[in-house]
Amino acid sequence: MINVMRLDLDDARILLEGGRAEAEKIGIPMCIAIVDESGNLIAFERMEGGKVTSTTIAIDKAYTAAAAKRATHEYGQVSQPGGPAYGINSAIGGRLMVVGGGLPVIIDGAVVGGIGVSSGTPAQDQQVAQAGLDHFLARAGK
Repeated sequence: MINVMRLDLDDARILLEGGRAEAEKIGIPMCIAIVDESGNLIAFERMEGGKVTSTTIAIDKAYTAAAAKRATHEYGQVSQPGGPAYGINSAIGGRLMVVGGGLPVIIDGAVVGGIGVSSGTPAQDQQVAQAGLDHFLARAGK
């Protein structure tokens, strides 16, 4: 038997709050998804003006970050032709995302969930995800 730490709904709300604040600051309405350590959706927000197509992308970025235990942008270079993970983006029914905007949430060395953001450029998405994560970690005292 194992004990598993995971994000709960209150944690997800804090992550959303931090991401939303950054998105408002940079003027880009985003789709923001929060998942648990297994990649299951806990909370989602599509800000007014967030792209409809970004709904699924944000969820899949969060899923990738939590389930693969790494930031989505880390797959970018290695998934290109000739790279060691070429074609990985077609894995798991195409859910594995290889562009910035998905970050794992790590507490005491364990991945407890993920945040995924979409509607801006990959750099903007990553910036908003990082702001959500930073806000959460500051509130959690980590």
